[in-house]
Amino acid sequence: MTAPWTGRRIHLVGIGGAGMSAYARMCVQLGAEVSGSDRAESPALARLRELGVAVHVGHDAANVPPEATVFYSSAGPADNPERVAGARPRAELLRELSAGRFTIAVGGAHGKTTTTSMAAHVLLRCGLEPGYLIGGALRTTGEHADLGAGRILVVEADESDRSLLAIETDVAVVLNVELDHHATYGSLAEVEAVFAQFVAAAPHRLLGAQAARALGGEALPEPGDLRLEPGGSTFAWRGHQVHLAVPGAHNAANAIAALEACVLAGADAAAAAAALADFAGAGRRFERVGETPRGAVVVDDSAHHPTEVAATIAAARSLAPRRLVAVFQPHLFSRTRELHREFGAALARADLPVVLDIYPARERAEDFPGVDGMLIARSVGREVLFLPTLEDAEAVLGPRLGEGDLVLVMGAGDVDRLGRALVADRDRRNTE
Repeated sequence: MTAPWTGRRIHLVGIGGAGMSAYARMCVQLGAEVSGSDRAESPALARLRELGVAVHVGHDAANVPPEATVFYSSAGPADNPERVAGARPRAELLRELSAGRFTIAVGGAHGKTTTTSMAAHVLLRCGLEPGYLIGGALRTTGEHADLGAGRILVVEADESDRSLLAIETDVAVVLNVELDHHATYGSLAEVEAVFAQFVAAAPHRLLGAQAARALGGEALPEPGDLRLEPGGSTFAWRGHQVHLAVPGAHNAANAIAALEACVLAGADAAAAAAALADFAGAGRRFERVGETPRGAVVVDDSAHHPTEVAATIAAARSLAPRRLVAVFQPHLFSRTRELHREFGAALARADLPVVLDIYPARERAEDFPGVDGMLIARSVGREVLFLPTLEDAEAVLGPRLGEGDLVLVMGAGDVDRLGRALVADRDRRNTE
């Protein structure tokens, strides 16, 4: 049984992460006293302080309040001093947050943040006042999470640490199934088994075409009469015309999954279809950052798997740029070691591929000798720039970017800083 929230002390280790910061916000809304820590300062920590969360930069056992229930992120090391006796994985907090609500859980190797955001947006526009927990900021509200006043909760279901199995799910959505997290899974079969367990526990299941082939079952319908347009698409669903303002055929398929889930939750189909017209996306999902001093458009995306990189490049092509520059920061040594050839093939679809060095996250370079960003650069098979650091990339690319260029800045690390820096150059010049 879920403990009473009012006055409950909760401490989150790794509180600055997208998932943990969302949990923190919802716990505060439920009435808990929340504290937490992370290894470095970030905008997420500043927002949490505004909510009254006691945030510490750096990890120390002394940060943990007396009698607090401690939950830790799977992204951190096991020897973190705040993982005191009795500390629990974040999945157990997710189980508590989803208990007692009609929960739509959106999983898959790719597209789950956008699809979860679509479902939350539609339900908000339909007046159903949902709660939501998303790995990126919902641009509709600017928040990763909200308790909501209604009975529905929309959750991004993460397979990276198997935490999706903790969610008390009513509608299980699986968009696709691929091996992405090589430190967690030894084979694709293991990933398929986890997703099969996830959908088996839910009364309702919605499977994308690739997921249906992998898991067995009926696939979601394809978008009818799909017309891709610059920056979006138009398609038919359940006899209704849907206008989508985020690009790519993959996002039209994501929208079908979101719409079907919303109908199962009680939304009117016509109202749901109309609601997507002003959906603006999720943070770091094909997010327009601005323009460089000479007029190049900069778009930021968290794509960190070859399938995602290829889909993001294809979506950018729908904008018909004069030149498409794809800047990619690999995330994790293990993923780079296993998928460098696939990354190279995906990046080769850009006019100018640019590869940075690896963002290590929770891994150490010394455990992966010979694995660096150059592995991907060599796999591109054509002209490519290898610029190891963000500073290298800013210095080299800044003078080369001009009007008609579209710059994709991709990766799950801190590469978004590069996109902001390229645009900030324009802002600085405008104020000189």
